[in-house]
Amino acid sequence: MAKAENSKLNTGGILPQVFYPSAGLVLALVSLSVLAPATTQALFSAAKSWAANEAGWFTVLSVAAFLVFVVALGFSKLGLLKLGPDHSTPDYSYGTWFAMLFAAGMGIGLMYFGVAEPVMHFAKPPVGNPESIASARQAMRITFFHWGIHAWAIYAVVALSLAYFGYRHGLPLRIRSALYPLIGERIHGPIGHAVDTFAVLGTIFGLATSLGLGVIQINSGLQYLFGTPVSTSVQVALIAGITSVATVSVFTGLDRGVRRLSEFNMILAAALLLFVLATGPTVHLLQAFVQNTGMYVSNVFGMTFNLYAYEPTDWIGGWTLFYWGWWIAWSPFVGMFIARISRGRTVREFVVGVLLVPLGFTFLWMTIYGNAALHMILTDGATDLMSAVSADSSVAIYSFLERLPLPSVTSAVATLLVIVFFVTSADSGALVIDMLSSRDGGESPVWQRIFWALLVGAIAIALLIAGGLTALQAATIASALPFTVVMILACVGLLRAMRLDVAKREAIRTARMAPGSLAGTDWKGRLRALVHQPREQEVIAYLRDKVRFALDEVATELVKQGLAARTDAGADGRVWLEVGHGQEMDFFYSVRPRPYNPPSFVMEDLRRGRPDGDRFYRAEVHLREGGQDYDIMGWTREEVIHDVLDQYHRHLHFLDAVR
Repeated sequence: MAKAENSKLNTGGILPQVFYPSAGLVLALVSLSVLAPATTQALFSAAKSWAANEAGWFTVLSVAAFLVFVVALGFSKLGLLKLGPDHSTPDYSYGTWFAMLFAAGMGIGLMYFGVAEPVMHFAKPPVGNPESIASARQAMRITFFHWGIHAWAIYAVVALSLAYFGYRHGLPLRIRSALYPLIGERIHGPIGHAVDTFAVLGTIFGLATSLGLGVIQINSGLQYLFGTPVSTSVQVALIAGITSVATVSVFTGLDRGVRRLSEFNMILAAALLLFVLATGPTVHLLQAFVQNTGMYVSNVFGMTFNLYAYEPTDWIGGWTLFYWGWWIAWSPFVGMFIARISRGRTVREFVVGVLLVPLGFTFLWMTIYGNAALHMILTDGATDLMSAVSADSSVAIYSFLERLPLPSVTSAVATLLVIVFFVTSADSGALVIDMLSSRDGGESPVWQRIFWALLVGAIAIALLIAGGLTALQAATIASALPFTVVMILACVGLLRAMRLDVAKREAIRTARMAPGSLAGTDWKGRLRALVHQPREQEVIAYLRDKVRFALDEVATELVKQGLAARTDAGADGRVWLEVGHGQEMDFFYSVRPRPYNPPSFVMEDLRRGRPDGDRFYRAEVHLREGGQDYDIMGWTREEVIHDVLDQYHRHLHFLDAVR
């Protein structure tokens, strides 16, 4: 990945090759939806039909492959690699990381479908008799399947690609970077621009779907609370108003306020969940949670590949394929978030955490809302709840809460939850789209972020005008298809890069290693060097006067041998040597000062006179993969040179092994 690191950084601003095609296509679709809604609706219906009937097998097979791929990565020897340099440590503790993964699993979708989906499957199952005990079990099994591990496997593919290439290999935090092992520097050309354009379009449609569902539900909540009429015009006004709030936060940079509002929303959602658990059939819900989880685990393999080929039905296009398309379209947004919080984790930690941690909360949410609603229908005879949901799925949560204590309060809380999810999703989504359509190395202009925030609201309005929920589903399924191909290529690139990393580690480990050991020093002098705790300036002076001179000598000799070698120094005192190898991986050897707290075994008299908490420094060797955890402080010039040659010998051994 050496050549990528040497690529020129652009200044901030729009990336025309991504910005203009993405913006142009979306604006054209918005214009067509407003000017010719009937034509647009027919276009969406045809696209949905084709994607479901002709390409459904491809989508289902791809999602299954993503799950197998992620699990295999996590539990193979590749799972020991870190999402960052070898010496990196996680940015967040397990507790904080788990909490943020929970946050990634929350959103408008859970609020919209928590009650609606189980009840709709119960009333109209894909196969079998409706409104029976068997259809109730099937309804929860299908709901768990749609909101289960497959969604998180899709997110994990994108997040792994972003984190691995961004944090371990220093490539831009973009989808295109995953293709570097396949096409090299061409990721910075038309192919890379096309990949990021697909990511932008997918994110826009995935976000617009969530906002469209959210505003439909907000409209139903306002009707329940205040008698506001349910209509497309009201929903358009709501999108315009709430998008304006999100745009203001983008313009004023109210990141901290939005973040706190989001955290408050999480607490509110958890409180509402506990309220339903406490006031509903608590024991039944806990029993159902265990049984639902068992049914999911025992049936997940068969359901993964079920296309109802022997029982042709339109059901799969409106449900399973819609969800798979939604998760794929949403993956750049969620993947970016997960990647940003996962630096320093091993691939295995990442896979286990991302696949399992949010899953438990999602399953609990769907059980408490879904099984409580089914219990009302089967046991309490609330058939009017089923009728209301079948007629309009957006009223599901309100019709459900109406049958529990304090319906006005809980319905107001539910509406507030959806509104805040709407604002934070629009704000964060616009930021991700903005990052994908901006140059690297600088901050994009504020107008660009505002433009994307407004455009996402515009496409949500256009889809509502062009057919409401049907148009949202169709746009999501159709937009996910090209990005599915990108994700497959990303898997291939990720696997190739990881295998190269493991091959290099094994080559280094098996090659001859003979580091300097102060052999020319008497044992008393060596002992003094071992217990000596050098200060920062002492280490920096050593790097400047001894190590840099040694690296310069090696570089001079390498140039004489016809190789491109150079040395340099950083402001923090580090010095390094780079040796170019053309299209093959370059060699990089660096020594840098690294601080440590004095160890407890150091004698007290050696620590006297130092301020409390003062640190000592080591001169540590770093290769391109990260720190090597050994100190060369005090080595002679010849010993440093021989260590450089030892590491260079290992690097050449690695290049020979992978040719």
